[in-house]
Amino acid sequence: MQLDIKNLLQSLGIQQINESSSTGKTWKSSEQGNTRAIVSPVDGKEIASVKFAGKKDYDNVIQTATDAFYIWRTWPAPKRGEVIRQLGDALRAKKDDLGKLVSYEMGKSLQEGYGEVQEMIDICDFAVGLSRQLYGLTMHSERPAHRMYEQWHPLGIVGIISAFNFPVAVWSWNAALAMACGNVCVWKPSEKTPLTAIACQHIIQKVFDANDVPEGVSCLIIGDRTIGEMMSNDKRVPLVSATGSTRMGKAVGAAVGSRLGRSLLELGGNNAIIISKDADLETSLVGAVFGAVGTAGQRCTSTRRLIIHESVYDNFRDKLVKAYGQLKIGNPLDENNHVGPLIDKDAVNAYLDSIEKCKNEGGNFVVEGRIMEGEGYESGCYVKPCIAEVKNEYGIVQHETFAPILYLMKYKTLDEAIAMQNGVPQGLSSAIMTLNLREAEQFLSFAGSDCGIANVNIGTSGAEIGGAFGGEKETGGGRESGSDAWKAYMRRQTNTINYSDKLPLAQGIKFDL
Repeated sequence: MQLDIKNLLQSLGIQQINESSSTGKTWKSSEQGNTRAIVSPVDGKEIASVKFAGKKDYDNVIQTATDAFYIWRTWPAPKRGEVIRQLGDALRAKKDDLGKLVSYEMGKSLQEGYGEVQEMIDICDFAVGLSRQLYGLTMHSERPAHRMYEQWHPLGIVGIISAFNFPVAVWSWNAALAMACGNVCVWKPSEKTPLTAIACQHIIQKVFDANDVPEGVSCLIIGDRTIGEMMSNDKRVPLVSATGSTRMGKAVGAAVGSRLGRSLLELGGNNAIIISKDADLETSLVGAVFGAVGTAGQRCTSTRRLIIHESVYDNFRDKLVKAYGQLKIGNPLDENNHVGPLIDKDAVNAYLDSIEKCKNEGGNFVVEGRIMEGEGYESGCYVKPCIAEVKNEYGIVQHETFAPILYLMKYKTLDEAIAMQNGVPQGLSSAIMTLNLREAEQFLSFAGSDCGIANVNIGTSGAEIGGAFGGEKETGGGRESGSDAWKAYMRRQTNTINYSDKLPLAQGIKFDL
């Protein structure tokens, strides 16, 4: 598929790209920031250039967002939900175009690009229902003629720092819920994928204009890590939601924690699938291959490790090698291809470095990795997915490499397999492939997977918005999207009402005057 990128951008409301921040109706170009070329990993062509925001731009955005919050929080929650419903409809209307831009700017397959926009639509639908379900509890007081209950109030500004691999979906997971709860949002997208963010800001602003939403409820600021640092250290931003590497998350968490703010961290994953002797090997193969090579291994939920029972190890390894031989690597806009490019040449170098480290530690590559060359690979960002037989304790296996490198290892007992699954610093997603009910239940028990996501007979990659998404340990502990994740964007308040003519004290304390 050949894209007319100029017309595609115009269809998404982007006439020209010279602004570095937006508070909604107002777009501003920075007088301070550097200009950066945005290059597609698909073909190596420059799509556009953007100007990074500076301190003055940041302060302007934060002030406008602060002013908007005092108005937006007074809107009834169902009315806020109605605005978000219309946003979901606007995204439906732009699904094809936005999905293509996601695919071209980031490099994921076209179907994954469409799927990412569908996630945005789904979370808007979820947030509409949530706007009528911001429930608190009622408790019985120990004092007569007293009533106790709790209620939830919005925090204020929610800062959102998103990563390149899901350039728009993760923003929507945060923004749709945060805005339904009465917060306002300031979004700093990845500097590698700002165009999709600019497109989303145009889409949301049309909806806001039609509903007289105050300027500043949804803000965008394009910049490098200095913008994230400003946000993390800013007391005016009570919650910072950050998605990215563990290294980045530790810096954000430390900065926000030092001012006693809140952080919602979605960081790295080192996800494993246990392949039991009682697994359906055919379905296991599909889950493992997609998990390992989907988005060229650049999902936080990508499958990094396969822990395979020794009795089926050779058989399953051979099936994997055969399947990898059938993978089609190329332009992600061509739906016949399975694997697109890595995001940039830095990612390619990290892939090559990890392969070298694995070999130095003793890893045996049953499918070799390399940079793809020739026609269609001119960007230099296409690599071959590879498979290595390793030991779980290898240093490189303990590390998350954002690339399609799959590590294989054997196990004898389920206890051993679970210990290997848990024996990494990260704790995001996990899975077991088994038709044995006892194994499945043990894996899901308190003595099983230590990850935030644990699946049976599906892979590690991909999640529905109905469940809370996130992980433990160095994955950060944050939860986004469904279930009761909305509570992260609000403050809890406990209320007690005395409707008697006396003032009894708690715990039976007497205080007579």
